[in-house]
Amino acid sequence: MTTVLDQELHVVDPRDDTVVGVVTATTDVGDRVARAAAAASGWARTSAGDRSGALKEAARELRDRVDELAELQSREMGKPLQDSRGGVLAGIGSLETYAELAPLHRGRSLQGSWSATDVMVWEPRGVCAVITPWNDPVAISLQDVGAALAAGNAVLLKPSERAPLAAGRAAEVLATHLPADVLQVVQGDGRVGAELCSDPRVDVVVHVGSSETGRGIAEACARSGAKAVLEGGGKDACVVDADVDPAWAASQVALGAFANSGQVCVSIERVYVHADVAEAFLEALVAEAHARSIGPLVDRSQRQLVHAHVAEAVAAGARRLTGGEVPSGAGAWYPPTVLVGCHHGMRLMTDETFGPVAAVQVLPDFDAMLQAAGRSRYGLAAVVLTADQEHAQRAVRELPVSTVKVNAAFGGAPGGAATPGRGSGTGFGYGPELLDELSRCKVVHLEPAVTRAVR
Repeated sequence: MTTVLDQELHVVDPRDDTVVGVVTATTDVGDRVARAAAAASGWARTSAGDRSGALKEAARELRDRVDELAELQSREMGKPLQDSRGGVLAGIGSLETYAELAPLHRGRSLQGSWSATDVMVWEPRGVCAVITPWNDPVAISLQDVGAALAAGNAVLLKPSERAPLAAGRAAEVLATHLPADVLQVVQGDGRVGAELCSDPRVDVVVHVGSSETGRGIAEACARSGAKAVLEGGGKDACVVDADVDPAWAASQVALGAFANSGQVCVSIERVYVHADVAEAFLEALVAEAHARSIGPLVDRSQRQLVHAHVAEAVAAGARRLTGGEVPSGAGAWYPPTVLVGCHHGMRLMTDETFGPVAAVQVLPDFDAMLQAAGRSRYGLAAVVLTADQEHAQRAVRELPVSTVKVNAAFGGAPGGAATPGRGSGTGFGYGPELLDELSRCKVVHLEPAVTRAVR
């Protein structure tokens, strides 16, 4: 949690309200952009192999600092220490992956006339602004910064003001392995981010965060001509079919809904369960909720939002099976919560909640569940738990989301790509394709000149 006092951001531990640190907001954003623009050409001319070597050296140092970064991240945003450590390691792994991919990033040749050469080549865009969220700050920052640097861009990272410490520290370590001003950290709230995104010298903006903020960034980029790569909010659905083991299904839903206290872009937030297994599924889901120990939400304002969604749903007829009450005492704690009798007239089923809440609706058949799961303005991901291959294929084809996970709450092969749809954003946010987003494609047509006659 962060309190903004003039130019100071006081970062507070959401577990016990103690102050973790103070960050000074950046007041010279324009100067920082100018320095990045000046450094960009030299970094772009650095060979992909040398850029890769620098990123690998930084990754080695970051691995030596895993425990330091994990502890800091846990203190500023509440993630349990072991989960925090896993996130930091994931971020370092992404940095190493893009270091390996950089020398392999290639264009292609085209078949033109016999006397000409036609090629499509990738080159850096220039200055990249990376704006990252608070829910997994080190992992997401190192991934996006690593890809941008590997592609040859100079980078300005603005971590979320709600968790600015660990991501900022990781980037500072990384910057020591790079030429001056190739990577800079700017700190502050949305005003700093808006100034950064509206600067005409910024060539590409990568944003992971709320859809509302993403829309503002898209508008700024439309005015400046910068490329926008945006991953916004989600309201991911899970369909629980009639033929699956209800206890297993409950364990998958609990993992998807309660991991990181529900603060994951692809958390399961809406659950549609077949009437034939609903009773056993709900009993098992409540037991899963009771058995899970989770961290607090990032701050009390996030808890207030989550609880408002829950309270409104209960007032509108949802039945609370467990959780759903604000605990007394310090911190921003909120329990794993299960509600049934939810419907699409509730914000809990339409707006991103981003908390440890499983909102359940019981429906009579697969068609009704599939139709309900597709009713969302978001388009990140969905989960389908079914043993019926026809149902699985229908879900893959018919759900209007970018990622469909069949029989797993989380998962995916390393290097897999994802591109959000609808109100969740635009552009590839992962995998080798992210290097394409952060590069500019140039088409070259080369023919021999007609030479001057020599007398």
